[in-house]
Amino acid sequence: MYTITHIENNNLSFIELTSPDNVSKVSICLTQGGRLSTFLFNNIKLLADYKPSSYKNNYASSILFPFANRIKDGKYSFNNKNYQLECNEVDKNNALHGLVFNKTFSSIKKEITPNHASITIQYKNKGLNEGFPYKFNLQLTYTLNKNGLDLVAKIINEDQKSFPFTLGWHPYFLSSDLAKSTINFKSKLKYTFDEQQIINGKKPLDFSLPYNLKNAKLDDGYPLESNKVEFITPEYSFKIKTSSKYTFLQVYTPEDTNVIAIEPMTGAADNFNNKIGLQILEPKNKYKVEWNLIIDPTKK
Repeated sequence: MYTITHIENNNLSFIELTSPDNVSKVSICLTQGGRLSTFLFNNIKLLADYKPSSYKNNYASSILFPFANRIKDGKYSFNNKNYQLECNEVDKNNALHGLVFNKTFSSIKKEITPNHASITIQYKNKGLNEGFPYKFNLQLTYTLNKNGLDLVAKIINEDQKSFPFTLGWHPYFLSSDLAKSTINFKSKLKYTFDEQQIINGKKPLDFSLPYNLKNAKLDDGYPLESNKVEFITPEYSFKIKTSSKYTFLQVYTPEDTNVIAIEPMTGAADNFNNKIGLQILEPKNKYKVEWNLIIDPTKK
């Protein structure tokens, strides 16, 4: 049987899902926005080894809600009212990566079978943030199985007012050799950015796909034409599939050797302003997106 374990470590609370043979394991940090903090599959480490203390700087595996990526100057208008979000990206004066990355989640449901382990966690927002004064319930369900990992994010609007939103996920993946790794997705365009890394246009894709990541320096966004992104490394490959009608991707290569952020999103950066992929959730309504991380540990 799969197992689920609750762990307290250095004032942080984790939930671990482990396979029966103990070769696959995920760890979810409840006190850091419900993020995936470790992921081992068939004894292969998939996530970059960032310490919890560095999370405030890299947002590793954070859930991005109610906006993904950046909001220019933290300002937007909705229903003829102006709002100001905290600009936590100080050097560029932007609001960055939503409002739940540093919130504490609680466990509400678990399921253990011979074939998978599943945990559902939630965060309830009381609508006290001046920049986003809406009550919502964000529920995340992580499921570890023989194929990889499924992540379902469900938003429930518990307010009397509708609100704008985008959902995203910000995992950093590890390769044994990024120079021998490739990324593949279906797109003909990439977004262009200003000095604040805010979208100011788009242009034809300037590389061919699949794209070899040798010497790659990326921090770019793409509108996708399919719901699938593929990453191939010397040790493993995976596909991320999404259930979203709106599919966007941000790819970022940090200074860290052999690390890449592959970020699926339901909307583009700054879409509270540019409206690219922006969705509206009506009072008492729900929205759900599923990301399926399907892993092949033997593909070379």
